[in-house]
Amino acid sequence: MARHKPTPVQLPAHTALPEEVVREVGEPQGSDDDRSGRRVTVTGSLREGRRTVPGTATAHGIGGGAALVDVHFQDRATIIGVGVLELPQGGIALVDTGPEARLDGLRAGLAELGHSLQDVRAILLSHIHLDHATAAGAIVREAPGASVHVHAVGAPHMADPSRLLASAGRIYGDAMATLWGEFLPVPRASLRVVDEGDVVSLGGRRFEVGYVPGHAKHHVAYFEAATGTAWVGDVGGIRIRGGPTIPVTPPPDIDVELWKASMGRVMAWGPERIVATHFGPYRAIRSHFAELGAELDAWAGWVRDSLGDSSFADDRARAHAFSDWVTARLGEKIPEGHMALYATASGFFDSWWGLARYWRKRGAA
Repeated sequence: MARHKPTPVQLPAHTALPEEVVREVGEPQGSDDDRSGRRVTVTGSLREGRRTVPGTATAHGIGGGAALVDVHFQDRATIIGVGVLELPQGGIALVDTGPEARLDGLRAGLAELGHSLQDVRAILLSHIHLDHATAAGAIVREAPGASVHVHAVGAPHMADPSRLLASAGRIYGDAMATLWGEFLPVPRASLRVVDEGDVVSLGGRRFEVGYVPGHAKHHVAYFEAATGTAWVGDVGGIRIRGGPTIPVTPPPDIDVELWKASMGRVMAWGPERIVATHFGPYRAIRSHFAELGAELDAWAGWVRDSLGDSSFADDRARAHAFSDWVTARLGEKIPEGHMALYATASGFFDSWWGLARYWRKRGAA
């Protein structure tokens, strides 16, 4: 397996930007204690479990020298989690960054763990959707020596996010700044392109990289064999408070077959747990992915059938009907109070469009 070398990436002058449809995400889920026999030696700050600063952030110590900081997106608990990895040789690494609009929430969570943004040595991005990556440039300004690891498709847009922002601006309009904040560019010298089979060594910790498309074509996952932990971004779907696992399928990159293959790619590592951005670590990995795959198939089947159903006035009517169907389907499995959390997390209406694009590219009506 090739060793990833920390050299500045040479970016192509032009790379086509997908039409990003990035959604808000849900609310609290539990986290597992680390029961692995494997350990990474760390300082005490990430061993002390959960600490809370009311109204700001919660740092969930999840074992294995790691924590998940809740940045309190839109002032709600446990919507977006940023991974924090203690580096034995000093400093920390982050897995994703959350939105720049909640950078103060990240600061607060790091402070609970005895750290600051100046301690960041590296950022491991799962993909470049706005809820995962918009704070990277701002963090590098405060920690100029930090490297930002990202797939080749996403790297050009981290260096120059102008086209991504123009696309997102057409979706979010005046809400862009409130939701996501300022997406500052990452200096090209700070970017490190990663892909399938690479190994990233950071301050005494070692992470294998897997290319896991299906949700986004710029999506990677990171596996640390020493702790048995796979950081999976959105490939693991959305799971709220230990409830059912569901996909999120915004345009333009959704590919059902690739997504299911990516689940298998993560499973091939043999992880003891996965950590999802939305939200938390889960150990029953096989059943987690089985449920996600079945739900992805069910969603895709409903959308395919809707495309051939002339009783709908237009695509918006199809998308609204899909949202109603998912709501009823979930309502059989979750407490009533959790429905709004799932709806916010997955964006049922937007998810219809991603699957519709997937089918139309394959010749569906």
